[in-house]
Amino acid sequence: MTKNAKGRMEKTIHALHEELATIRTGRAHVSLLDHVSVPYYGAEAPVNQVANLSVPEPRMIVIAPWEKQMLPDIEKAILSSDVGVTPSSDGEVIRIVLPELTQERRQVLVKKVKNIAEMSKVAIRNIRRHANDGIKKQAKNKEISEDEEKQLQDETQQLTDRHIAEIDQVVEHKEQEILTI
Repeated sequence: MTKNAKGRMEKTIHALHEELATIRTGRAHVSLLDHVSVPYYGAEAPVNQVANLSVPEPRMIVIAPWEKQMLPDIEKAILSSDVGVTPSSDGEVIRIVLPELTQERRQVLVKKVKNIAEMSKVAIRNIRRHANDGIKKQAKNKEISEDEEKQLQDETQQLTDRHIAEIDQVVEHKEQEILTI
């Protein structure tokens, strides 16, 4: 039961990392475009699968499509996404210049990061509750002894504490990244 809970908690931490990667800091990063998809031969494809993405300057992302006819589709997809930037095209590549973040905007982003972290913590706690319910069920069915039940619940709590501490650490790092000018 604890191994299953550990795997699910690890997935929650991984999802947190992916979610935080899409939040813009003062620096450009290609992961900002991870959730942007474009129509490509009848299917939706992530931008990074139809173009080369690079960061030549700290506040600029350059998108070089593999096929020139993809330029307008990529531009349209970025504009309609929730990234909040305006792409500019020169017919060859698309450039995205990230504006300097104001202190007010930084505070809004920190608040968003904290909300995401809280949702991750709730997910971790739900996994703990589910694991403990399974342990209690095993004890009730006499599959494990009371001592084993107590030991497994303690292990689950330690696992939960470790993952919550990891979430706090990741969020603190992201906040520092956002607030650094």
